[in-house]
Amino acid sequence: MALKRIARRSVPDEIYEQLVDDVLTGELTPGSALPAERQLAEALGVSRPTVREAVQRLARAGLVEIRQGGSTTVRDPRRSGGLELLPRLILRGGRLDHSVVRSILETRATLGREVAGLAARRHGPAAGPALTAAVDTLAGRDDPLARQLAALAFWDHLVDAADSIVYRLLFNQLRTVYEPAVAALTGVMDTEVGQPERYRALAAAVVAGDADSAQTRADALLSLAGAEFDNLLHRLEQTP
Repeated sequence: MALKRIARRSVPDEIYEQLVDDVLTGELTPGSALPAERQLAEALGVSRPTVREAVQRLARAGLVEIRQGGSTTVRDPRRSGGLELLPRLILRGGRLDHSVVRSILETRATLGREVAGLAARRHGPAAGPALTAAVDTLAGRDDPLARQLAALAFWDHLVDAADSIVYRLLFNQLRTVYEPAVAALTGVMDTEVGQPERYRALAAAVVAGDADSAQTRADALLSLAGAEFDNLLHRLEQTP
């Protein structure tokens, strides 16, 4: 476990970031004991209260278990962590983690299908102006990066129309993960966002209150990026 001394004192965020990285990379393995508070403070060059605050944050994130009178044990992030870990997982050493991207695209497709159905059932015609304006903006964009952002705005309106706090919070978290990787995903996503007519057809189904059609169109639309990503991985595997 290669700990680095903290240059700025009394900044538990820096300690937290370092320890999270050690947990996610496996440097700190599930079931292992975290070094004692005193040892961490000495190794990092900070006060014990600062270390304590950082470790408590780790516990709230589900990454360690603090036992009164005992050791602090590292937990398996795959079993105890939350969506807030995704931004750290999607980019590793400046490179996209392909397995994480695939998982996000799969979740996005499932979430989008259900959101579209709810939007059609709950708001239908009321969602029309916002969705139409979003599609018009998308259709007017020539740059692939700008198209991604316009498509994101379309889905933001659709989530509003679904009127589900859980789906809204899930969308917010996935957007937080997705936005830093927008440029890297341009080639994959343009197969989808470059087809505004599909977005227009989805919007029409929602406005008509046709939940089944909205779900079918959302599923077909969102499967495009997933299929392109699988093709990309296949091409990479075939490259000598």
